[in-house]
Formats: sequence, structure tokens, C-alpha cells
Amino acid sequence: MKPRITASIICLNEEKHLRDCLESVSWCDEIVVVDSGSTDRTLEIARQFTPKVIHRDWTGFVDQVTFAIGRATGDWVLCIDADERCTPELREAIQRALPEADGLGGFEVKRRAWYLGRWILHGGWYPDWKTRFVKRAGATCVGHGPHYRIVPEGPVRKLDADLLHYTYDDFRDQIRTIDRYSDIFAEEMRREGKRFRLFRALVHPVGKFVGCYVIKRGFLDGWPGFVIAIASAFHVFARYVKLRERNP
Repeated sequence: MKPRITASIICLNEEKHLRDCLESVSWCDEIVVVDSGSTDRTLEIARQFTPKVIHRDWTGFVDQVTFAIGRATGDWVLCIDADERCTPELREAIQRALPEADGLGGFEVKRRAWYLGRWILHGGWYPDWKTRFVKRAGATCVGHGPHYRIVPEGPVRKLDADLLHYTYDDFRDQIRTIDRYSDIFAEEMRREGKRFRLFRALVHPVGKFVGCYVIKRGFLDGWPGFVIAIASAFHVFARYVKLRERNP
């Protein structure tokens, strides 16, 4: 029989993005939306596409993604965020690959990000390979904060197709996200027993900028590439500042 495919999405107050996301995966056999307490129209929009809209209090990205995968009933799961879109090319690539997927645990896809009015193609942002289409049985989620990884049981192959990512509305939105995510990272570092080190706080942000802008050729993306490199370096620096606040 043809394998069933579930699309799983975790969200919170995503009324701006969710409809386009769900429309892009409406071809799947099942859609599972796990919401952590939205107060906007997120739930209303989600219920227009699927009856499987589940509330779960927020316990972290890894836990939420793991829970969403566990609520899927399809043989395969396409894990997608509310600000991402499954392209027609990715749908076709998945459908072509499934008949030959025996023995595989999952597939990596190329995530392509839109930022400051253009697609970002350098600086380590593209191709941003992510394992997002996995066989449900045995799949787990690991990692830190929003930089989670889905680890399937079995070998992984690449699909030459894009998953679109609409990152930030503007620079202000990016700064807000950096503030929120650096809180998450700093708290996880503290729980793991890591302590603030001045040398790392000085060197790691510089290394991040050089890596993004020079080594990974972010300069080829023009002004957005420079903004990305600066913001990425600041994100790293913010983690260390907040770690010191928590664990002097």
C-alpha cells in the first residue's frame, strides 16, 4: 500500500504565517498541529485544515517536536515550522523518492531563507540542509532550543528540492527573536553546568562574523548578508552575557 504522510507543525501565535504553511502541506494524508497557547487566530486557521489541533503547554522545542511526531499516524512525517513552506518541487521529490525509500530513515531537504527582501544564498544559510522528512517509527528530536535536529532510525539521503523559510518580518523582529532565543540558549548552558568565560565571549562572536561574512561568502548577499553576519555575531555574544547573568 502507498505510505501515508503526516505533516506536523508546532506553533504559537502564528496567524500571519500559518495559513500559507498549511496550504503548502494540504496534499499530505494528515496534518497535526500542536499549539502551546495561541491567543490570536492561529487555532481558528488550523481547524480549517485539520481536526487534529492539540494543545500542549510549552516545554521546549525538542519536547514539542517530539510530541508532535508522536501524535502522527502516517508512516512518514514531514516536520515543518509555521514560517516555512513546502514547495511543489519538494512535494514532487518526496513522492518520487518514497517508492525507493525501503531501508531509509529519512531525507534532508534544502532550506532557503527569505530575508530583507531577497533570498539568501550564502553565509551558511543556503543550502541549509535539514532532516525534515522522516519515517515516523524510531524518529527522535535532539539538540538545543530552536536549533533542534530530527534524527531518524536508518540512513538519510538528500532531496534536491527547497523548503522555503520566511525568517523575520524585519530587523526589529530579528532582534526580538535573538533576545528570546539567547535566553533559551543561556538557560540550557546553565543547566548543563557551563560557566561564563571572558575569552569565549570575546572570540566566538568575532569568529561567527568572519565565518558568516568571509569564509561562507555572506558578502555576496549584499547588505542583507552583512546584517546577517553582524546579527549572528551579536546572538553569540548575547548568549554569553546572559549566561554570566545567570551564572557569574
